[in-house]
Amino acid sequence: MTDIIQLLPDHVANQIAAGEVVQRPASVVKELLENAIDADASEIKLIIKDAGKTLVQVIDNGKGMSVTDARLSFERHATSKIKSAEDLFQLNTKGFRGEALASIAAIAHVELKTKRPDDELGTAITIEGSQVKSQEVSVTPTGTSVAVKHLFFNIPARRNFLKSDTVELRHITDEFHRVALAHPSIAFKFYHNGSEMFHLPNENYRQRVVHIFGGRTNEKLVPVEEETEVLKISGFVGKPEYSKKTRSEQFFFVNQRFIKSPYLNHAIGAAFEGLLKDGYHPSYFLNLTVDPKTIDINIHPTKTEIKFDDEHTLYAILRSAVKHSLGQFNIAPVLDFEHQSSLNTPYSYKDKRVNTPAIEVDRSFNPFVDDAKPSRRAQQHTSFKKASTASWESLYVGLESRGNNTKDDFSEVTFESDSKTESIFSNTSIETSKTTFQLQQKYIVSTLRSGMLIIDQNRAHQRVLYESFLKHITIKEATSQQLLFPLQLHFTPNESKIITDLKTDLEHTGFVFSDVTEEGITITGVPVGVPESEVSIILEQLISDVESDVPDANFSAADLLAKSMAKSLAIKNGQSLNNTEQEHLLNSLFACKEPNVSPTNRPTFITMTTDDIEKKFM
Repeated sequence: MTDIIQLLPDHVANQIAAGEVVQRPASVVKELLENAIDADASEIKLIIKDAGKTLVQVIDNGKGMSVTDARLSFERHATSKIKSAEDLFQLNTKGFRGEALASIAAIAHVELKTKRPDDELGTAITIEGSQVKSQEVSVTPTGTSVAVKHLFFNIPARRNFLKSDTVELRHITDEFHRVALAHPSIAFKFYHNGSEMFHLPNENYRQRVVHIFGGRTNEKLVPVEEETEVLKISGFVGKPEYSKKTRSEQFFFVNQRFIKSPYLNHAIGAAFEGLLKDGYHPSYFLNLTVDPKTIDINIHPTKTEIKFDDEHTLYAILRSAVKHSLGQFNIAPVLDFEHQSSLNTPYSYKDKRVNTPAIEVDRSFNPFVDDAKPSRRAQQHTSFKKASTASWESLYVGLESRGNNTKDDFSEVTFESDSKTESIFSNTSIETSKTTFQLQQKYIVSTLRSGMLIIDQNRAHQRVLYESFLKHITIKEATSQQLLFPLQLHFTPNESKIITDLKTDLEHTGFVFSDVTEEGITITGVPVGVPESEVSIILEQLISDVESDVPDANFSAADLLAKSMAKSLAIKNGQSLNNTEQEHLLNSLFACKEPNVSPTNRPTFITMTTDDIEKKFM
């Protein structure tokens, strides 16, 4: 038999490596930005076209590369960061595997231009699908420019897996935030399709957080500072009253590298215990500095997970530091009113005794006595005249003329309320009121000919609201109720962008917007039946749903909006319903097109036949 094991060609190996390194355009952005940072750049420019599918370009003013280094940078496992295995535990740089540029070049058209400060001319290299098309001398500024065009041009199957431009741009923005937050001393610019999205100057950490997440973020931040032999912590946590339904403002940086750590995230949650509402998450922007020898960052292809030597100690220090900051800055809701000097008590009143106010009371006044002589208070207010109570007998004038038979007289007098009172307590009403009843304030139980029907009230109401909202969005004829005072809500620029994208669909459900900016929105009308206090909860839930399940190009944003609003406004489990409400929900559910399942495809009701019940007694 012939040998069957063979070495893979370099271009195939590079494409396989690209599967780990490059999942989407955001992965290219991350690798190129980290290379620019490792080149000691002080200014970095990111240029994106069509959410990275057409172009991802990173321009820096770093130290550049020589002709030989520029050519070698596209070879697999070629790196300047490590020379031996021991160096893996003393890393202070981002890229160290030497696979990033080689993997990107295997699946895209790459143009590299680079020049060192001491060189008169730079180098320009063009590579397509791992094949070097040209290498020549070029006039270029000091630093490096890498342009990645037509990502996945030679792997159509991978390109088909990319989402819509909106989704891919959001992933790119997330990666940009992570890199920019980790390096506030570096100036960043971000352009998409020719428009500037971010312009971040060289600044301190608080300013960088505020520039990225909006001006109102400044009042939300609580500083956290702690330094021990094991760990140094610096950064900020958000005040509990500004907590969010999403985890979009949670950032851990270990030695200036963004990481995800559920274990350390739990430490933050423990520090906020008792301060957060159910379903809400704290915001934090924390930099952790540890000895590189105590961590292993080479355990995950994307390098977003790190293994610590002593996680338990880090957990305890982190929880204590955050708890200390929250206590030190006296975290509590604050009422901030404008101070008016007219409300101050003058110093001349300091030792002055307070005079008891004199109150005149006419103790002889009796409203049931018709006095001939008016009281002293009545004399002062001569316009007031007390109605005579002697005329009450005139109400029954006319009853006497009907005859002397009192029984017959009153048998002809009827009152409209009597018949209604009798019908409420009639036997038939008692029977109909028992057709449904509520079980543990969660389920509605009703009888069937063949047995019993049990409805989950929350899921059933979600289905009813979902179909109602979807209908309003489709036919664009929703009814709004105007607010007496406009409602102003503040969001981060990224969240405001989500609301802007869904603004048209929201208006079709009944919302009326008077102003939408990067700092927030102003609402003057809401859908009928939606309380004003629920508006912020609905929009926060909507933003959470969009960020966790972003609508794709072939996925309806209106559908997601209807689901999110139905989830926010549906009757919650634990809410008591009277018989009328139970029956109305029951009838509304079975009037739906798909009464069997909730908007999230979970059953809304179950049935139990008499046979099923009888089996329980066997």
